Amino acid sequence: MTFTVKLATPNIMCGRFALLATIDEVEAQFGVIVDEAFPPRYNISPTQPIMIVMNGETPAPGSNRPDRIAMLVRWGFVPSWTKDPLNFPLMINARSETAHEKPSFRTAMEHRRSLLPVTGFYEWRKLGDGRKQAYWIRPRHGGTVAFGALMETWVSGDGSQMDTAAILTTASNHALSHIHDRLPLVIHPEDYQEWLDCKRNRAKDVKHLLKPVQDDFFEAIPVSDKINNARYFGTDVHEVVEELTVSQEPVVKKPAKPKKTAVKKKTDDNDDQFSMF
Repeated sequence: MTFTVKLATPNIMCGRFALLATIDEVEAQFGVIVDEAFPPRYNISPTQPIMIVMNGETPAPGSNRPDRIAMLVRWGFVPSWTKDPLNFPLMINARSETAHEKPSFRTAMEHRRSLLPVTGFYEWRKLGDGRKQAYWIRPRHGGTVAFGALMETWVSGDGSQMDTAAILTTASNHALSHIHDRLPLVIHPEDYQEWLDCKRNRAKDVKHLLKPVQDDFFEAIPVSDKINNARYFGTDVHEVVEELTVSQEPVVKKPAKPKKTAVKKKTDDNDDQFSMF
């Protein structure tokens, strides 16, 4: 039995991505059978269910089922040895360069490497005047891309299970380094089987796949700050806007006002958007 739990996540970096592909497109590209229908999702956030692809058991002779499986997991990796996930930091990503040696990720890197189907993701560039420009970053030629991911199943004391995952990251490429210094790890279709085959390939054997994607693979499109809100699911989050630029005029700081004791108005905890990676 799988359950979902929302962790306390102070000071965590929030991320966003989208999956707009149809079931037929996912099945054809990843060689899986998707058992449950899913709608287009324009704003996928941490702690929400995400679909990953893993190698499964070898099908019985005569079976027409593929040896890969698609499964829903919670975005937010929980190591199997964690006693209380409610008090464990939410880990939505893992650095690919060091995952093989980190206690939280090294077992999953050896035995539970997976693929995350994605149409594109969002990233924020910090401007010198404190503002942030949101970008919709997608494959330049369209279609669905696979991010490298790690999967772990956490089991509670009463036997309940929670399947979880984290997205692997690499250094940014030259084309997108002005937006952020990290990017998700992209696994190309010709490398799917090598990456997923954890029985034949250990972590050291797939080290050559842990590299930034080519400079011309992605395109970054400036979009509005609607995407900052994790609870906004409108299709217009991809609406193109004029890219923000830093004003050449000097910033004049206003005199500080005396502090007043007042009840702070509650705001959306996702309004202050941070990087996914």
